[in-house]
Amino acid sequence: MKCVVWDLDHTLWDGVLLEGFGVTVKDNVSEIIRTLDERGILQSVASKNNHADAEQKLRDLGLYEYFLYPQINWNNKSDSIGTIAKSLNISLDSIAFIDDQPFELDEVQFVHPDVFCILAEGLDGLLDLPELHPVFITEDSKIRRKMYQDDIERKLVEERFEGAQEDFLASLDMEFTISSATETDLQRVEELTVRTHQLNTTGYTYSYEELREFIKSDSHRLIISGLSDKYGTYGKIGIVLLECQDKVWNIKLLLMSCRVMSRGVGSIMLTYLMQEAANAGVKLRAEFISNDRNRPMLITYKFAGFQEVEQQGNCTIMERNTDQIPQLPDYVSIIIND
Repeated sequence: MKCVVWDLDHTLWDGVLLEGFGVTVKDNVSEIIRTLDERGILQSVASKNNHADAEQKLRDLGLYEYFLYPQINWNNKSDSIGTIAKSLNISLDSIAFIDDQPFELDEVQFVHPDVFCILAEGLDGLLDLPELHPVFITEDSKIRRKMYQDDIERKLVEERFEGAQEDFLASLDMEFTISSATETDLQRVEELTVRTHQLNTTGYTYSYEELREFIKSDSHRLIISGLSDKYGTYGKIGIVLLECQDKVWNIKLLLMSCRVMSRGVGSIMLTYLMQEAANAGVKLRAEFISNDRNRPMLITYKFAGFQEVEQQGNCTIMERNTDQIPQLPDYVSIIIND
């Protein structure tokens, strides 16, 4: 799960806020919220309440900062969860919803059958659920909420920006790094393959052990990219697995975090790979396996000039002529660490 959504009354706290009596946080809930945050699991709120009152109570309890895009209103919980998923740019099957009312859980389950619904009386075992217990807790995991909060600030600035998109991107002072992955990167690389579905060209996932073999292999390159700007770091946001043969280099996997979809980094990475293939005098090919989420990556390939040359089962083989390679954009500083 990428995000846990909390109800408030009789779930996060004991009592009903609107009844005017004091409410108190349920036993261990503050610890649960902080532990989930440390694990890199995002959190939000879907509560039928007066927004101002509930926000103030969460602030008084020292918990408001943990919740992204909280939906505190009188809408159906399913509507609120849909808004949270859209705001975070994550799929509904990566959301867990906690509520004390079976009716509310049923309503959400009916509208969004992929949401993982949890009855609040089961909070004692919440942290032990495998869905909420990632195999690795990476450095990016520990600051994931902060990275999303930085992104909220970016979006607000972007909405107010008057001018061309490239001018806005230039104003961010972005720095995009491209590096050969080392063993210290492998936990984050595995995490990215498991968590990233939308901006993923094949859906391949690899274990830590498989990734370690790739970085030792003479016939593979495992590349990791990072992004930062004047608001802070996005962390490690992309990987490429390149299979290198004598005459052909094949992109087995290209993925980028959904948080950087609008920053054009997929195209930047492909341009870098074109330059590398041209310098090596080899053809550049790529594998693409379509699913119901990753069409943006097919568009990225086609926009970069890749053409379909072969179909192998459900896998489309694409190729890019490297005779003419576009220039890297000047709105971002690119640092290459071989």
